[in-house]
Amino acid sequence: MFVGETGLGRVVKRTLEVMKEIGSDDPQAIRRQGAIDLPLLQRYLNFWFSSSLDLFGSEVSSNAASTFANGIKGRPDETTQYQDHVCADATRDLDLPDGQGGVKKETVGLRNAMNEVLREAYVRDCEIGFKRWNMLIKRAGQGFELKLPSSRFRRAIGAWANVPTDLDGKIIPREEYERRLPEWTPSAEDKAYVTSLMQRVAEPGKMAGWIAPPDRGINNLALDYEYVRLG
Repeated sequence: MFVGETGLGRVVKRTLEVMKEIGSDDPQAIRRQGAIDLPLLQRYLNFWFSSSLDLFGSEVSSNAASTFANGIKGRPDETTQYQDHVCADATRDLDLPDGQGGVKKETVGLRNAMNEVLREAYVRDCEIGFKRWNMLIKRAGQGFELKLPSSRFRRAIGAWANVPTDLDGKIIPREEYERRLPEWTPSAEDKAYVTSLMQRVAEPGKMAGWIAPPDRGINNLALDYEYVRLG
């Protein structure tokens, strides 16, 4: 999380620098400077956040219950943040699709809901990163805000798999979902542009045009320190 958060923070910082240099927040003007406009970054965040949520598995899972019971799966800071490490009798309320375009509340054993407990912890960690990026944007005097989509959005595994929702998690008609999905995730043009930015920069102290330098070098060395000597 630290590597991803700081890396994307540097991308945001560089974009803000370019916006200040050209005096515009126009995405095409920003791209002409070789930077990544914030709406493009938001679409990639929508895509990768929703993709990563599926890695935790289904909201209700007997496998999760078994792995927790056998000590293989645990919650973050299990030994310090929780008193009940058995969870044999505890329950958890989940909001699940009712199959008729609405949402129902279902109470399940906490062990069976352990995937969702872990997913929610991951979401909270992601929210911290978004707060830090948005602070950079706010301090730069820009009105744009990066937003974390709902954990229901664009899911392929679990209770919300293939349920059409908008970025806020509201169930919408499938036709509307299919029509608007290209607005919410990277387009072929977006991907081609990002691919075009992937050019080698090997000179010590130099950075690609789409990312700002780190605050300090590794082990507090200078940014132009020759960490690797290329033959």
